[in-house]
Amino acid sequence: MILVQTSRLSGKVALVTGGASGIGKAVCERFAAEGAKVVVADLDGTRCAEVAEAIGPDTWGVALDVTSQESIDAAVRFSIEAAGKIDILVNAAGIYEVQSILEISRERTARVFQVNIEGVIFMTQAVARHMVERGEGGRIINFSSQAGRRGEGPAVAYCASKAAVISITQSCAQELIRYGINVNAIAPGVVDTPMWDVVDAKLGSREGLQPGEVKRRVAAAVPAGRFGTAEEQAAMAAFLAGPDAAYIVAQCYNVDGGNVMS
Repeated sequence: MILVQTSRLSGKVALVTGGASGIGKAVCERFAAEGAKVVVADLDGTRCAEVAEAIGPDTWGVALDVTSQESIDAAVRFSIEAAGKIDILVNAAGIYEVQSILEISRERTARVFQVNIEGVIFMTQAVARHMVERGEGGRIINFSSQAGRRGEGPAVAYCASKAAVISITQSCAQELIRYGINVNAIAPGVVDTPMWDVVDAKLGSREGLQPGEVKRRVAAAVPAGRFGTAEEQAAMAAFLAGPDAAYIVAQCYNVDGGNVMS
């Protein structure tokens, strides 16, 4: 059971990409429970509206394609108009591709990089400009992956993209902290979300395994002996967004059940 400190984010406004499902949705729910106003942003605007309605008052949904600058600008503008400002950006949108180095194509690699790398860069740029103009600081939290720390084949483009997120976090943090904007990252281990069901199916098919077998083996290899939950990732995001993390800058936190020790 996760203890929720319901006032930690009171008065704050958070824009969460990838907010309609998985870790992003859990972040939206946790932030709202801690007092924040939340904008749920994802590709499916209808789904975003449904998630926002389920969360409750002071929550909005907006369609967002992080590969489109027009869409990014529209989502940021909507958030400011609806909630008055943006104090917190969470870059949780991302895609996974199973492609080994022997199979990889330029087209599929470009798509992974557009979403997982360029999406983080240009969402950060758009929101940081607003934060700098307001002059009241802010928090930006990026979701990387353990794959970006140690490789996780056959998914070379995905691993490269998530390693890039760590570097982007460090570079942006060094530049933006002068404006009172803290930038940090979270590297989840294996988390039981719909994306892992897709991974299980794709990798299982490649290796001739029954559905669920990849997930079972992966969970058994985690020192904690299980998959993590999206809610556990959201708890770290809430900490990094809150006042207790004011002196934390340019860090990437492993929330992974002991997979990586650093």
